[in-house]
Amino acid sequence: MSPGVPFTLRQEQLNSTCLSWRVHILQSNKSNGDLIRVSVAVAILCLLLVGARMRGQDKADLTVRVKVVNVPATVRDKHGKIVNNLTKDDFVLEEDGRPQTLRYFSQENNLPLTLGLLVDTSMSQRRVLGQERTASSSFIDQMLRPEKDKAFLIHFDHEVELDQDLTSSREKLRSALDSLQTPQFTQTSGGTSQGQSPGGYPGRRGHHDGSSRGGGTLLYDAVYLASDELMKKQSGRKALIVLSDGDDRGSKETLLTTIETAQRADTIIYSILFKDDEDRGFGGGFGGRGMGGHHGGWGGRDRYPQEQRVDGKKILEQMSRQTGGRLFEVSGKQTVEKIYSEIEEDLRNQYSLGYTPDRTDPGEGFHKISVKTKQKDLVVHAREEYYWVIKQD
Repeated sequence: MSPGVPFTLRQEQLNSTCLSWRVHILQSNKSNGDLIRVSVAVAILCLLLVGARMRGQDKADLTVRVKVVNVPATVRDKHGKIVNNLTKDDFVLEEDGRPQTLRYFSQENNLPLTLGLLVDTSMSQRRVLGQERTASSSFIDQMLRPEKDKAFLIHFDHEVELDQDLTSSREKLRSALDSLQTPQFTQTSGGTSQGQSPGGYPGRRGHHDGSSRGGGTLLYDAVYLASDELMKKQSGRKALIVLSDGDDRGSKETLLTTIETAQRADTIIYSILFKDDEDRGFGGGFGGRGMGGHHGGWGGRDRYPQEQRVDGKKILEQMSRQTGGRLFEVSGKQTVEKIYSEIEEDLRNQYSLGYTPDRTDPGEGFHKISVKTKQKDLVVHAREEYYWVIKQD
């Protein structure tokens, strides 16, 4: 937040200006009475300018930290049609139930966009992986603007792999998508073991391996890593697109910490639910290599109890809703291509709302955000929380 309009004349400039005015007056053809009156007026004006300059210097010594909360939002009508002609006065925003004043407002069409594709390659997704690859490749081609936007690709099953780091190259992203495959298995004397997966999470502390917990779908860990290791370092618009059935098995991170990390990184999560009911027998219980190291090394995974099966759709819906995104479910009528078209429309028609909390210190932690429009039949998709951090000097 800008501290106000600065007083731009320096002290020496003021002295020079006042002196030139006095010389100009003395050289003018005015009577003595007029000269006296004008000289007094100029003297008073110069004193006022000097006083303003001194007050400006005093204010410059004060440092005020102002927290601006940015809230990306998209709006649709009751028929699902995008609404992109609203103004600042059309929105109503509250924090923890307290009305807030919008200080900043714009439509975010031209800011750089950082996209992260997170693809579930566990065995439960083996029948739909081809659709995911094809649709994702088309989406990247349409959405990514060369020299302005960037994207990365992560796949996750019993471990999390960064297949392509941030790049603006569509060719590199297409190549990484083409290489995606479900884990391969070879028969050994001890049962089954995985084939080698492509790459790893090179140079990053969070390569997760859930094998020793019997896990097979590290959904939470993948979203956590994408937010914490990649997204939080980026500026501009940020969105993760998760393609999964939402059934996490073996992650170290919880759903809560996953959502919190995405919120701290100002990242929206769009979820695309791919559910193959015929393949529910797959998903976990295979061995594999570990490349731990997160939080100082994650040994002793056996101390974590096996999680009960949860509703994957509800999991994905919660991640998306609380970060300002949306959940889509692939079906005969709702193809993945149509879903990607809606996501693209969302990202190209975002409003950016910014406000300064009315409390100077709301308290460290998460605070609820509510964004609505004065027009009651419109639906706003926006983040539901933000994290207030107390910065130390």
